[in-house]
Amino acid sequence: MEKTKLLRKIKEEILELRESPLYKKRVEDKNFPVIGEGNHDAEVMFIGEAPGAKEAATGRPFCGTAGKILDDCLEAINFKREESYITNIVKDRPPRNRDPLPEEIKIYAPFLDRQINIIQPKIIVSLGRFSAEYILKKFHLEEKIKPITLLHGKPIDARTNYGIIKILPLFHPAVAIYNREKKDTLMEGFFLLKEILKKGGKNSE
Repeated sequence: MEKTKLLRKIKEEILELRESPLYKKRVEDKNFPVIGEGNHDAEVMFIGEAPGAKEAATGRPFCGTAGKILDDCLEAINFKREESYITNIVKDRPPRNRDPLPEEIKIYAPFLDRQINIIQPKIIVSLGRFSAEYILKKFHLEEKIKPITLLHGKPIDARTNYGIIKILPLFHPAVAIYNREKKDTLMEGFFLLKEILKKGGKNSE
């Protein structure tokens, strides 16, 4: 119950986040912030970059085309979506689905930091280059930052205030929308996640 209360407080704060440059657009378009959803005691936390149109219209993360690809990958490894916690760094939709700007990441990232501290996942799966870069910087692993094509599927250990966790950078599911080869590569990353889960989150880099 304590976790639920703390996560609800984050939601309340984001709903009133008028200092965000994306707040006005959210109100104009009658959209919702996308806070996150799933198991508050999740072992696995998926972190994307920012919501798309469908997500902003519903307030749910990864519920559009990229979300369908994420669901396909989870189904392939027999992992239920509701067992995980799914969120983004930026909680409001950038106009025209453009990349999140540094100042937007700066505003929303503290909320993500709090979500991680509350949920305390053993495995963080970063989806896309912005997510991978932020997560690696957050855990003081700047030396590990590389292009996502090199980071994809390479698990990295990180030290948190609640113990050692595994970071697994993967491509964002959106890259597979029009590219079958990328979907196969993405799927390989999820089978690696399955192996890490089998070992209880322990895996060599």
